[in-house]
Amino acid sequence: MNAFKAQSVIISLMAAILAFGLDRAQKAFAVSADCIAIGAAPCVDIFTSYVPATLTNWRGGEVVRVTDFFDYVLVWNTGISYGLLTDLPSWGLGLIMLVAVVALAIWWVRADSSLIRLGLAFCIGGALSNGLDRLIYGAVADFFHFHIGASSFYIFNVADMAITLGVILLILDLLGVGRVRAAKT
Repeated sequence: MNAFKAQSVIISLMAAILAFGLDRAQKAFAVSADCIAIGAAPCVDIFTSYVPATLTNWRGGEVVRVTDFFDYVLVWNTGISYGLLTDLPSWGLGLIMLVAVVALAIWWVRADSSLIRLGLAFCIGGALSNGLDRLIYGAVADFFHFHIGASSFYIFNVADMAITLGVILLILDLLGVGRVRAAKT
């Protein structure tokens, strides 16, 4: 392995760990330990919209208005992106996520571009953290809510931001950003 590839591997591994770690830390800070129950989901069905006294020990339904267009909340997502596949059992969604992470990891190992490797690392770190949510909470904890009046947009978490950043990096690679152009003869 040449030095450039080794450096690319190390940087991308650090990106995956950072994405995973930041998301886990934020959830460990905000979500109540009472919500942890492998194979069960004690907090997922709880939803009462209220303003909490603190930013810790949340169970679901907490809303802290930050601006006119942004709230810090706790909403449980029982599906995947945008609430898709909410009717599948948690183990089924976990299996889908596991297959996706394995496929991304295989792609990461075979990647020859540092931009691709970095993008995949962010996606893997975020997907692993959201997958861990499904295992320990029975759903994914989402916190950041953008809206305009009553029109609600995507509610997401740090892992989702990492996955989105990873996809953007993959698209940039697809568009040729960061590639050395061959000289015309």
